[in-house]
Amino acid sequence: MNKPFLKYILSLLLFGSNGILASAIILSSHEVVFWRTLVGSLFLLVLFLMSGGKFTAIHHKTHWIYALISGAALGISWIFLFEAYSEIGVSVASLAYYCGPVLVIAVSPLLFNERLTAARLAGLGAVMLGMLFVNGMGLLTSGLSWGLFCGLSSAVMYAVMIVFNKKASKVTGLENALYQLLMSFVTVALYTFFRQGAPSLSAADYILPILLFGLLNTALGCYLYFASIDHLSAGSVSIIGYLEPLSALVFSAVFLQEQLSGLQVVGAILILSGAAFSELYREKPQVPVGHAV
Repeated sequence: MNKPFLKYILSLLLFGSNGILASAIILSSHEVVFWRTLVGSLFLLVLFLMSGGKFTAIHHKTHWIYALISGAALGISWIFLFEAYSEIGVSVASLAYYCGPVLVIAVSPLLFNERLTAARLAGLGAVMLGMLFVNGMGLLTSGLSWGLFCGLSSAVMYAVMIVFNKKASKVTGLENALYQLLMSFVTVALYTFFRQGAPSLSAADYILPILLFGLLNTALGCYLYFASIDHLSAGSVSIIGYLEPLSALVFSAVFLQEQLSGLQVVGAILILSGAAFSELYREKPQVPVGHAV
């Protein structure tokens, strides 16, 4: 496993624990996103300046704009996702949200000239079947609702975020993560002030989980995430990304004592095996007729 792959896995595990920390913050969904992006973006800005970082992306204006669009899409995606959490629960919202990688894989051949191999399609099929086993009953019982609409909207914005971030190839590393979080914060702040005015002062009652959420799950998580996906294919980012909802399921079982059903265990196995197979399996090159193997 290379370093970008390991960074990506760690970022997914951090994001998978979001539900654990969010459960300790009794605020509206958009306020939780507001405070996590504020703390995370401020921390990354201080770290970037202290490390002597320079804002070089402005010299590549097209890529810089792509990065800003990606950051805005990330903020909107989180707004929809956390709203879906509060409306239909984590499981159904996660199922809807992770339709996003399917959209990325669908457009990858057109936008990134990435070939959809049989192994990748098989892995994706196993992952999607696993997600249905894990969360499908909740989707069937809930039906179409505002919460499900928010979940699907978060999936669309997730796909937009990945596509534009891949296009911003000149914006990398910590600078990329900083732009993503700053633009996410601006987007969420505008939404929050439009919806309710100033954020609630009761956030002071949850200062510790907010700091952990902002510093670890947001700042560090986003740095690892955006530093790694620059070096991974869009298909790999999409399929391996299913480890995030899987880890969320496991963390909920361990820390919140939520029980896994037999069907969910089967789904978890399908998600892990499908993601691993699609990433690790390599097709053998075809040998021309008349050549020795």
